Parts: sequence; C-alpha cells; structure tokens
Amino acid sequence: MDAVLEVHGLRKRFVRRGHVVQANAGVDLRVAPGQVVGLLGHNGAGKTTLVNQVVGLTRPDSGTVRVCGADAVARPDLARRLVSVQAQANVPITGLTPARAVELVGRIRGARPAVARHRTSELLESLDLMPWARTPAEKVSGGVARLTAFAMTAVAPGRLVVLDEPTNDVDPVRRRLLWAQIRRLADEGSGVLLVTHNVREAERVVDRLVVLDQGRVLADETPAAITARRGGTLTLELDLAPGRHPMTPDGLVLVDRGRLRATAAVPAAHAAAAVQWASDELAAGRLERYALAPASLEDVYVELVGEGSGDGAAASAAGAADEATEVAA
Repeated sequence: MDAVLEVHGLRKRFVRRGHVVQANAGVDLRVAPGQVVGLLGHNGAGKTTLVNQVVGLTRPDSGTVRVCGADAVARPDLARRLVSVQAQANVPITGLTPARAVELVGRIRGARPAVARHRTSELLESLDLMPWARTPAEKVSGGVARLTAFAMTAVAPGRLVVLDEPTNDVDPVRRRLLWAQIRRLADEGSGVLLVTHNVREAERVVDRLVVLDQGRVLADETPAAITARRGGTLTLELDLAPGRHPMTPDGLVLVDRGRLRATAAVPAAHAAAAVQWASDELAAGRLERYALAPASLEDVYVELVGEGSGDGAAASAAGAADEATEVAA
C-alpha cells in the first residue's frame, strides 16, 4: 500500500540559550491511507518539531519527507496542499461563528458550497457543537474552540490529516465523539497522524504507535505489540484504607504508593496468590478495593521512556522551537 507520509532519517537541531539540542535524531515514520498512527511522547519529545517539518514550516537538517510521493522538503507548498493540519494552538477565528469558520475552510479547500455546508452541519452535529454553531467565536469555551479547530481540519480533509493534541481542553463526553470522528477520517481513506502525550486515550483509536523520546523513535508497533513487551506481568491496583497499612508478602513490592493508592507488578504465575492476599487484606480492613489487570500501555510507555523523561535541555528546546535558533545544516 502506498504511503501518504514517509519520513526517513529526519534530523533537526536548534540552539537554545547557548546549547545545541537535537530535537529530531534520525526519525523514520510511515502513515498509510486508512490508518491512524499515533505519535506518542512527553512534552518536548520532538513531536511538534517533526510535524512542522512534515508541513514545510521548518526545514530539516537532513533526511527526507514525502507526502503522497511528493518531496515536502523541496516543495513545501505542495505538501501543505495535500495535508490538513490541526495545530497545537487554536486557529484565531475572532469575528466568525464556529459554523461559518468550518464552512469557509471547506470552501477554501475546494468543496462545493452545498457540500461544505452539509459537511459542516454533519460535523457540528457529530461533535455536539450545534448549541454554539452561531455563537461568536470569542464567546465560546476553550473546548468548543478546540473542537471547532478539528472540524475545520476535517471538513474537507487532505489525504494526510495531522492532528496535534486534538483533545486539549475537550470534556470527556465530547472527547469520545472526537475520537469517533478521527476514526471515521481514516475509515474514509485519509491517513491520520495523531500527535499526543495522552497514553490512555491513544490506546483506544490508533492502529500503530510511534513512541518518540528526546527526538528518537523508541518503538513503532501496534498498541498490542508494545504492551506485550511487558510479558506476562500484571498490575495489581490497590485502594488503601485510611490509616491502615497492608501487610505485604515477600516478593510483592508496592510502587507509586501514595497516601491511599498503590500498585504492584505481579507475574502471571503469581496472580492467584496476589488475589488471595488482596482478598485477605480487604477482609481485614486494610484495603478498600483491589483490581488485577493486564499491564496498560501507559505502564509500558513509562518503562520505555523512563519516569523522568521530559526534563532537561532536550525537552525544553524541542518543545520551544519557536524560541530557538536553527543550527546550520
């Protein structure tokens, strides 16, 4: 299957506060039509820097970017015509209503007036935005503005759709509606590059996950394949009784322990014993609740990138590229 996006060996450096920082360090990435690829990483991992190179806003130091076969480095204008982008910052639409803004973008991207109008209504209905459809944009909430920005991206989508943190400020109910529309974009033939740091939500919608850390790709697999890295280990989640301390058996180490919550990694072979222990502690009043579940994608992600990822110069510079000076290639 031909890719709508192919990135190979992409490198980009910046100078920030006198330090050279490698924002992208040899990134390879592929998105096919009908596929949602999640680009997952903490704040400052280099995700937005990568997106800016895909759409021609930043020139890479080295490497190639091809959008539907076209050289996006040599022809950034062509890349921008082939890509629909929801940027991390909302598009300013002061003076317009959400309905008018979405319909105008549809017309600008070549949709016939009737088609743009119908698609606008369809998106506003699907995202539960009709109550604000005719409200001046300066009077809507941040979540409504964010959903409007997505609708502007999806009204006449390009063959590649790039969504940079699309769920920011969106409430949980409408977030689910948004995920359904993202899935629909792919099902109708677009390739979707979903940029996020929300591990739990990414697990629900993506076909493949690319984990980026300090500008490097640590994993490029299906969510199931990444989770399988944890092997047969399960996670025991505990709600502790206030003022009581559970008596942990040998070999069970509680981590992420707060005042009323704790978790423990449990090998599958020891699952029955762990459940029996938790049940006894519950009966003794030292626990209020327990649950044993397979390792989540978030667990594996933290193991991949480390607890402290995002600290230091690399995270700061990659996440603030607009404040940085490019290093001559």
